[in-house]
Amino acid sequence: MSAFLRRIDGLGWVFLAVVLAAALIVPVLHFAMPPDSPFHMPIHAVSLWGKYLAYALLAISLDLVWGYCGILSLGHGAFFALGGYAMGMYLMRQIGTRGVYAHPELPDFMVFLNWKELPFTWWGFDFFPYAMVMALLAPGALAFVFGWFAFRSRVTGVYLSIITQALTFALLLAFFRNDMGFGGNNGLTDFKDILGFNIQAPETRVALFSFTALALAAGYLIARAMVTSAYGKVLIAIRDAESRVRFLGYRVEHYKLVAFTVSAMMAGVAGALYVPQVGIINPSEFAPANSIEAVIWVAVGGRGTLVGAALGAVLVNFAKTWLTGALPEVWLFALGALFIVVTLFLPRGVIGTWQHWRRQAADKKAANAPEKSPDSPAVEGATP
Repeated sequence: MSAFLRRIDGLGWVFLAVVLAAALIVPVLHFAMPPDSPFHMPIHAVSLWGKYLAYALLAISLDLVWGYCGILSLGHGAFFALGGYAMGMYLMRQIGTRGVYAHPELPDFMVFLNWKELPFTWWGFDFFPYAMVMALLAPGALAFVFGWFAFRSRVTGVYLSIITQALTFALLLAFFRNDMGFGGNNGLTDFKDILGFNIQAPETRVALFSFTALALAAGYLIARAMVTSAYGKVLIAIRDAESRVRFLGYRVEHYKLVAFTVSAMMAGVAGALYVPQVGIINPSEFAPANSIEAVIWVAVGGRGTLVGAALGAVLVNFAKTWLTGALPEVWLFALGALFIVVTLFLPRGVIGTWQHWRRQAADKKAANAPEKSPDSPAVEGATP
């Protein structure tokens, strides 16, 4: 444990401190501060920042494969959405007779479509642990199967990116179909309870925020443990010179497959935490544009830094919230311009550029430091 803790750099400790502090401080700002206080945090802001943290976990999962393994996935939104659907299916099963049609077992959309019995794909989702296992297993299994064929076939670069984008688009079309049994284009919504607690209650909302913050910290630690280990060194070598690593005898496809599967499972957890805070999950979450936007988050924050990916997700989505409220027609142009500016002038991203400047300053200081001669006197100013 102590050896692993030494692998976390100063920036990582700052990130963990901020995230864990937020998990503790936000409940205080909401419950302890009076509503008229400038320090009071309203419940809608709690849910909004909880959504940002879920996006930050998604960004870290993408940075794990793109920043450290060189796999530019344009389909990570699919893994995020699958985790979200697993949570949404659990929440729908909790509604019971409180739905519009008061059916004890079938969700309202199934009653409306004249379904007679619950599809087998919904079996077990009234049990929270099963739903959480599926939030990990569904995206993880999809990533494993996809990666097994793609990496063994040595599909790389832009070709792999296009295939991942095609994957999420295929899932988008499939989930839009009513006969799939996942709510069609309307998706899943009108949630009531989670673990027996009213999902709209302020206490539940704040708890969801804190759990999301803890999950973000855990996701960072998992990713950090992977990239700073011997396995992580091989990942970085694959990113920089895959053919050389292969010639050295490493099974490159196995390393890629593990990273891709773990990354997908992290994205699924992010999706599962996202859904109860926004109150809906529908096929639009599979849209390729969402996956591309996640790539922009990582690029803005800094690819290959983990902390930068999380920071980029929060910054870009905060800007999106503000711009879509103030100037909604400008957002897409601003997002495209941001990506171009970052690519041309900040290719390392915010955190990557800051780290580069620090290294340059340290190297310059070391180069300008006077060298001591072994024969120099111990006391300054002393004469021989």
